[in-house]
Amino acid sequence: MMAWFSGWLSGGTPSIEPATQRDASRLAQLHAASFHRGWGEGEFESMIAERNTLVHRLRLGRKTIGFAVSRMGADEAEILSIAIDATHRGRGLSRNLLLTHLGHLAGRGVRTIFLEVEENNAPARRLYERAGFAVVGRRERYYRQASGEQLNALLMRRDLS
Repeated sequence: MMAWFSGWLSGGTPSIEPATQRDASRLAQLHAASFHRGWGEGEFESMIAERNTLVHRLRLGRKTIGFAVSRMGADEAEILSIAIDATHRGRGLSRNLLLTHLGHLAGRGVRTIFLEVEENNAPARRLYERAGFAVVGRRERYYRQASGEQLNALLMRRDLS
């Protein structure tokens, strides 16, 4: 009884699975809450439908609380976005999501992964560094904030082979 009760209080067991078209609206909500320029439902519908795009959802019980999106080309991929609902951050869920997502990319023949991260985003940089990514470049004033401030992006890379 207690195990069931504590599982219910925490929202259920985390699971990571391929996103479906029915997830597009929720993924757009999560993206908009996490990034200055959110992607719309239609953009998620397109990405989920594309063969060269891999989209995973992270669920806690029956509620989708995060996602990861990558675009593949030949034996390389770029992580386009990862987001976790703000109320569930700091629990290691993003690490599990990222590592599971990377495993699926490797299973599709991807050998090298790239991503861009805002230079000042310390939690995201820690996540990627702990997952084996290294900084390989920098883009000056790449991200524009709502205030008009421009922030640098770091280009990161990890080999899977």
